[in-house]
Amino acid sequence: MSDSVIVINADGPETRVALIEQGILSEYYVERERERGTVGNVYKGKVLRVLPGMQAAFVDIGEEKAAFLYAGDIAAPGGQGEKEAALRALGGEDDDEVAPRRTGRHGDITELVRPGQEILVQVVKDPISSKGARITTYISLPGRNVVFMPTVSHIGISRRIAGDRERRRLRRLIDQMRPPGSGFIVRTVAESANNSQVRADMDYLLRLWENIQFNERHQRAPALLYRDLNLMLRVVRDNLTPEFKKVIVDDRIAHDKLVRFIGAFMPELVDRVELYTGREPIFDGYGIELEINRALERKVQLKSGGSLVFDQGEALTAIDVNTGKFVGAKGKTLEETITQTNLEAAEELADQLRLRNLGGLVIIDFIDMDKESNRRKVYRKLQEVLRRDRAKAHITKISEMGLVEMSRKRTKESLLRVLTAPCEVCNGKGYTKSPTTMCYEILREVRREGPHLTGDTIVVQAAPSVAELMNGPEVAAVDNMVKRLQKGIDIQGRKDFHIEHFEIRTKNKGGRNHNNNSSAD
Repeated sequence: MSDSVIVINADGPETRVALIEQGILSEYYVERERERGTVGNVYKGKVLRVLPGMQAAFVDIGEEKAAFLYAGDIAAPGGQGEKEAALRALGGEDDDEVAPRRTGRHGDITELVRPGQEILVQVVKDPISSKGARITTYISLPGRNVVFMPTVSHIGISRRIAGDRERRRLRRLIDQMRPPGSGFIVRTVAESANNSQVRADMDYLLRLWENIQFNERHQRAPALLYRDLNLMLRVVRDNLTPEFKKVIVDDRIAHDKLVRFIGAFMPELVDRVELYTGREPIFDGYGIELEINRALERKVQLKSGGSLVFDQGEALTAIDVNTGKFVGAKGKTLEETITQTNLEAAEELADQLRLRNLGGLVIIDFIDMDKESNRRKVYRKLQEVLRRDRAKAHITKISEMGLVEMSRKRTKESLLRVLTAPCEVCNGKGYTKSPTTMCYEILREVRREGPHLTGDTIVVQAAPSVAELMNGPEVAAVDNMVKRLQKGIDIQGRKDFHIEHFEIRTKNKGGRNHNNNSSAD
């Protein structure tokens, strides 16, 4: 049995789930009840605005931000289904027979929906940054063995089920129970399920759909009609296979829920559930806390002494590979040392992309390699390790400059944005102006405002480090300003001032005040 484990921390105000595969932390999930995600939820929504130029519409689903609906995500009567919706339901499995492929053709958005119309939708992507949730009318209800798609008339079989006899068995079984005009997708785990288990899964999903339709008829938009399982049950449903030797949880109530859930849907694995009784916190016991903190660092050290540097921006993420302290083994050439570092970096960065959940455009700057054969070796390694990632990724070949462009499907906020907030000191910029810069900026402002201020003395209040500089090393510059304005300048330090915050005024109350409201204030 492998070293793969699902570790669940459920004894606190938030639920955290870690997937450890072959001894390595591969995925990390966190859910806070008041910040619970909406992916998988089904809503009765109300169309707010239709945007013909974007072939999209804004829909009110009762959340803080209006949801976004593309024309291609609207199921037209008798229309074809969308493969992406099926892939999401399968947890990202790449499958040629999941659902009919999307042709790229769809009706005009103005003919599909109209303002004020009430429609049934499902969230496929949580709100990210300033964007609202992305929704679709292609509903998919995932179970353990199958996924029900009530708006798509199709049967899909995971291509990871290789045997023709098994595929025929499952197809016949599905065809016997599916309602006309609807579809089912058979998941990979169904290969080891008997007929009664698959039928029970289908029956559960059909009853769930009937309940959603009942709620739709009796509620006014916007309304939540169905909420997907909580994080703990969802991760177990989508990830637990015989490859995992155990599911360990640190809360007895959560443990009992897991036993009931797994006993109902995958009874053959119920003996894998274990209650954690260790003295130290469960994530400490498995070394997960250290790995999470490491995944929030900008710099990640490689075992050889090299490093990866992550810079995450709005449009893309840049990853720089450095040799650092690694000088190579005795007898190795510079080219061999660089190639070895790049190979190690490819392995680590694939794990980090998955753990950090970095999506969108990613630029990787490998160390330059002179030989084309070495560039191909690193490229093949990167391809190999990215296959472990369930999120779709597309990569270009390594250029002569060592650059790789890749895109990775963005499904939710990155780990950095989930667990952190912009710095209150620098307002998320990553830097502040230096004391010297602020000293000269204040003196320029004194020169502008000085002639307009009444009184013989100008009072400058600034952060302590800036005030110390102006009263010490930069006192000559202050004296020159005194001579220029023919007024005294009194520099005062204020402990409660941000380094970029200062005030200029005169001692008498009739003077003119000045406050530099910097972006960091």
